[in-house]
Amino acid sequence: MLKASEEQRAQWVRHFTTVGFKAIYTMLANSKETGRFCHGDTPTIADAFLVPQVYNAERAGIDLAPFPTIRRIYEECNKNEAFQKAQPERQPDAT
Repeated sequence: MLKASEEQRAQWVRHFTTVGFKAIYTMLANSKETGRFCHGDTPTIADAFLVPQVYNAERAGIDLAPFPTIRRIYEECNKNEAFQKAQPERQPDAT
């Protein structure tokens, strides 16, 4: 078992999520293939993977201001009914 405090684990999550977002943001912001979504104007599996990462980043208190393309895509995804239905708080076992 990892012998780290809750705060140390939270810092670890924030650090590595931010590192990952920097790489994804660079790719999305510089790709001519990026549209309303990660790849074009229709949701793809890339968006299905991005949304929960952003959701968890928000829960961890990560500032998404440095990643406007990620934020924009996340917001666009959440306009879609399928993404809305998949939100954790809308699941039958949500507490």
